[in-house]
Order: sequence, then structure tokens, then C-alpha cells
Amino acid sequence: MKIKVCGMRDVDNAWQVAQLGVDMMGFIFYPKSPRYFGDCMEREFPLPRKKNGELVERVGVFVNDTFENINTGSLCLGLDGVQFHGSESPDYCKRFREYHENSLYGHIRPFLQKDGGCSAEPFKLIKAISVSTAEDIQKYKEYVGAVDYFLFDTKCKAYGGSGEQFDWSVLDAYDGDVPFLLSGGIGPEDAERVKEFHHPMCIGIDLNSKFEVEPGLKNVEKLGRFISQIRGI
Repeated sequence: MKIKVCGMRDVDNAWQVAQLGVDMMGFIFYPKSPRYFGDCMEREFPLPRKKNGELVERVGVFVNDTFENINTGSLCLGLDGVQFHGSESPDYCKRFREYHENSLYGHIRPFLQKDGGCSAEPFKLIKAISVSTAEDIQKYKEYVGAVDYFLFDTKCKAYGGSGEQFDWSVLDAYDGDVPFLLSGGIGPEDAERVKEFHHPMCIGIDLNSKFEVEPGLKNVEKLGRFISQIRGI
């Protein structure tokens, strides 16, 4: 099971979290978020690595942004993927993929991979889908062929996460073949629920606010215990 920890801002905290063996980290480039990473781009941010030296995949989270801004964030952090968390259309996703492949970052990323400047994994495009009912799940069909992963999150009025959970049983309605991450208010008390949740296309979970000391700063001890529980370490 992949573990993605979103809303990272602090260098030391990111490295501590990386040492727990997480697979992906999310960096939020949405100015209205209390975990906005954009104002951190002027300072050096060494690439977080796991204990074995392997790079953690870095995902930029964007909301209805311009392709130019996404490219700037990608260059700044050496992103391994982007997550669209707004009302981006399937056409927007398809056009971005084409733009990325022909962008400056798209051209230099293979060289960064060779030099260890980014993950060896292919660049990923993730689309967040807000969920409350089984009917909401069906929106995924519009994005098939446009994205690599879905992220099913709790529906709320504002863009971004709410810290609340949705009824995971509605995911029984998902019959697609695009892998997805489960998100939405997963906290330390949910370890057993996560272990018991099974869906053939669920490849991992997304964690954020329930493991924070403050917005953008994760409680490493609490996160470590949770990861040990779900991975049976």
C-alpha cells in the first residue's frame, strides 16, 4: 500500500517523515491553503529520502492553475507528478499532459532522473474527485484516458481537503481500471479500518491534517505509529 503524506512545508519535518518510509509527499501550490508551499520556493529544499536513500516521490497539488505556474513549481521542486484538486476538466488534463511533455521541465526531467534529481518513476497526473454518494463516483468516467490515478476525497464547499471522512462503502460503485488513492480525514484511529478496506484498484492512502501539530507540520511520532500499524511492522 502506497502512503502519500500531503501538505508538507518544513524541510526538517519532510526529511523526518521521509524516514518513516512514505512513498509520496504532497506540496500544495494553492495560495488559499494554510499549507501553501509557494511562499517556500525561495529557500533551498533538499530532496527528502527514505532510510535506504531512495527518493520520496514529490507531487505538486494545484487548483485551477495555469500551465506556466505548474511548470514553475515542477522546476522548483523537481516534481514527480501533479495532483489537480479543483474543477479541472478532462480536456484540461489532456492538454496539460501534452504541455508537460513539451515543456522545459518535461525535457529536462529524464536528465534529472539519471542524476538522481528526481524519482525514477514516470511523471504522474492525479485527479481528485470529491465524493459524498455513489453517484459522485461516476464522474471518474469523464477522466479515463486523461489521468494516471484518481484520488477520492470528501466533498466540501471549498477547494482542498476538509479533514472529514466520507462513507468508504460508496467506493463499491467504482468499477474503473484506473488506480486510486483513498483520502479524506484519515486519522490515527483509522488504522484498523484502513487495513480492513479492500478494493482491487485502491493502491494507497493520502494523509494530512489528522497527523498535524499545526498546518504544514506533521507529528512524526503519531504518523510513525500509524504506518507501523497498517504495514504490520
